[in-house]
Amino acid sequence: MTSGMESPAGRALALVKKRGIARARDFDAAGIPLVYLKRLCDDGRLVQLARGVYQLPELAGTDAAHSLAVAARLMPQGIVCLLSALRHHGLTTQLPHAVWMTLPRGARGAKSAPFPIEVVHASEPVVPTHVERVDIEGVQVPIYKVPKTVADCFKHRRRVGLDVAIEALRDAIRRRKATPAEVMRAAAFGRVSNVMRPYVEALI
Repeated sequence: MTSGMESPAGRALALVKKRGIARARDFDAAGIPLVYLKRLCDDGRLVQLARGVYQLPELAGTDAAHSLAVAARLMPQGIVCLLSALRHHGLTTQLPHAVWMTLPRGARGAKSAPFPIEVVHASEPVVPTHVERVDIEGVQVPIYKVPKTVADCFKHRRRVGLDVAIEALRDAIRRRKATPAEVMRAAAFGRVSNVMRPYVEALI
């Protein structure tokens, strides 16, 4: 007789526990029939967060961090950026109306999500040292570090607002979350050095 954890349902629950948030393709790759996911959701042992995305009910959150974890699973190529990254780093008191994610050029955003997602397509390759990975609900969420986030706010100032970019720069330096040199290196990488330099010099 098959034990609970060796049954398809048990294996599905174990997979979700290991991954934090799992996608339908994860179950398929593990040889678990997708019909069991509906049964587990009907029984209240799984929560469907979005189309093809599942989590254990005791781990499912409702705050901004939870949304980052879901977005990271929905878009594995994405990196949390701009207003969402500012919020994570404590550089804004605003709660973004959407999760902001950077995707490689040509990559598509999520087809279905339980919240709005703002997609920014990268114009340069990803540099690993610009990204940190944060464990949120068992998901390793990639988030741009402070210098890169601030530089990107200036680069995309028409979308986020110049006032937001200036405030982020000021708070990052005054609260020692980034040095002027680090910010300017990120600015050079994003080709916004000329735009940012006067604001950085005013803070030194």
